[in-house]
Amino acid sequence: MTMSTIHITNGDVAADSLRKALDQAGRRDAVLALRDDLAVGPLQGIDDTPQVRADFWQRVSGDDTRDFIGEFKEQAAELNAVVDATTHVVVWHGQSAADQLTLRRVCFHLREMPQRLNELRLSIDDLTGEASAPLRRPDHATSVGMFAPDLLLQRLPGAAPISVLRIGRLALEWQEVKLANAELRRWRDNTFTSGTFADLDAQVLEHAVEGWQSAGRVAARLMAADNGLLVSDSLVLWRLRELAASGQLQLRGETKTWRSLEIKVTPAALSPV
Repeated sequence: MTMSTIHITNGDVAADSLRKALDQAGRRDAVLALRDDLAVGPLQGIDDTPQVRADFWQRVSGDDTRDFIGEFKEQAAELNAVVDATTHVVVWHGQSAADQLTLRRVCFHLREMPQRLNELRLSIDDLTGEASAPLRRPDHATSVGMFAPDLLLQRLPGAAPISVLRIGRLALEWQEVKLANAELRRWRDNTFTSGTFADLDAQVLEHAVEGWQSAGRVAARLMAADNGLLVSDSLVLWRLRELAASGQLQLRGETKTWRSLEIKVTPAALSPV
């Protein structure tokens, strides 16, 4: 059966929530989850080969058994299939670096077919109800994955065409971001700025105290901070391993279980420069 519309989200959580909303609306539109967190890691060559991104996430995960290159090839094929199709496309995006970069990447790939492109914008103002209170951040960052199906259902009629001019600008911004090839990309005041993994490392050490402490507690503070990007737990865990490898902190417990993992900052890392 041919789908008349395909909805694109950043991440599986957002896609699952959106599928439930579409089901409630009695719609059988397809949903494609683009799973790559584009806010972190190198972007150079991303639209030509999946190798660079696959290698990066393999390093972050530390999981040698997972076939990242296969997963990224599959995602590239899914994106190419969208480009080759004739369906309408709706890109859902919140106010986060990863969501905004996903929007720009899709616009780049579909820039020659502007009549197919639509968007649905979400912001902190759309997060309503008591259940959403813990999700509200000081930097007002939002991703589609934060929204429950009933909220997405309410917003469903708000999909609007993207103008040819805007598509051209967004596609150009995607090319500029790829060229900059930063380690981190932050999103503030409708603008991308570059950052480094050292920025995150400094925040880890800043939130830490002397002696052994819960790694999860430090990670939670970092993930809730005004970073200009939504930091994932897998990214924090990688930085903890990297800090341990460089001798700036010690780890004890199971590195894949936040509950048991503890960190201890070395005296050299705690002392002022």
